Amino acid sequence: MSVKSYVPFRRGFGARAAALAGAVAVAAAIVVSVSQVAQAQQPGITRSDLLRHDLSVPGREVIQVLVAFEPGVVAARHSHPGAEIVYVVEGVLEYRLDGRPPVTLKAGEGLFIPAGGIHEVENVGGGKAAELATYIVEKGKPLAAIAE
Repeated sequence: MSVKSYVPFRRGFGARAAALAGAVAVAAAIVVSVSQVAQAQQPGITRSDLLRHDLSVPGREVIQVLVAFEPGVVAARHSHPGAEIVYVVEGVLEYRLDGRPPVTLKAGEGLFIPAGGIHEVENVGGGKAAELATYIVEKGKPLAAIAE
């Protein structure tokens, strides 16, 4: 089965995804200090930096961030200097990628956002929502750029 870059991952691999989320939570508890991701906090959005590590590919690094959204909050249109893998851990989030129809994901579902893909995210559920965002990005570049 082939998965296109904008097609969300569904619950079919839920057990593996849940195990991954658990492993990330354990790793986050072990990490005492991680250098801060250079991005200002937007009101209603809380970012918890979990991991930053060089990859075996020269000039690339992986960054993991837990992003929490208050009800109704929208993360403004932006892009990243590399791919983003999203896993919704709580609530319901709508992802709007330029040129594609909106995708609504619930806890346990994931999405791949290609490098440079301009997108925004809105908490469309009735309560709090959160995502585990994993970025495979160019080292030394700002993690996000606001889109016009």
